[in-house]
Amino acid sequence: MSASETKPEPDNSGGSGSGKKIFLLYPHSVIREEMLDYLIMNGFETYTLFDHKRALKILGHFPGSIMFINIDEGMSEKEWENYIKAIQDDSKTCETRLGILSYNQDKNLMEKYLMKLSIPCGYIHLKLGMQESAKIIHNALHVNEAKGRRKYIRACCEDDVNATLNYKSEEGIFQGKILDISSAGTAARIPSFPHMPPNTLLRGVQLKLKGALVMVDAVLMGKRSDDKNVYIMVFDPSKVTTANKQVIHHFIKQNLQKYIDQLKV
Repeated sequence: MSASETKPEPDNSGGSGSGKKIFLLYPHSVIREEMLDYLIMNGFETYTLFDHKRALKILGHFPGSIMFINIDEGMSEKEWENYIKAIQDDSKTCETRLGILSYNQDKNLMEKYLMKLSIPCGYIHLKLGMQESAKIIHNALHVNEAKGRRKYIRACCEDDVNATLNYKSEEGIFQGKILDISSAGTAARIPSFPHMPPNTLLRGVQLKLKGALVMVDAVLMGKRSDDKNVYIMVFDPSKVTTANKQVIHHFIKQNLQKYIDQLKV
């Protein structure tokens, strides 16, 4: 793992190596509150969008992305049909793989999207419940190679003053600035950090993520080649609790969403 690999803006080609961006357009509240956390915790780089016009520009900026559309909100049924056709017909967005989210169980409507419009990521009936819907979306994303070869979602937080690290050793207390983080590890700039060989176990590393504290044990992998003050650490998975993972993923979700909200397209 290197810090240069951790920015939340992967290769725009949507290639299998970097994985694909996943967008939820006008997601229902249950999707925002539960599904988004589930997808990010399972390694899918997921964002929410609440403007269908801006969504077209976002899709053009990231060809090959995946977008699930809540057709219950935002526009009429006919307008959604025309919107989807426009995405499919535009050379800038035609590589987008679309899916439908809806509480509507009308079989004719479902057939229209799946057969007539050839939606590749399925029509998810949300009345099936959160767990079943999550399983269907997970399978659709797997089939469409949404994760690529990526195992973990990493967020770049170099510009976030509320992402810091503390480590106390026999030589004193050392403070660092977290540059990027995933549930597997982090890269941090730590001035005057004491010399330690690779694979040294650091016990009781404290992460501060927007006010939330996470205590982990980490293995020091070494320094980043282009900056000798940047240290790469891998968390000891046996010491990272479920609660700690949830805090880290919540922080990642916030940073990813901030990135897409501020993106100028």
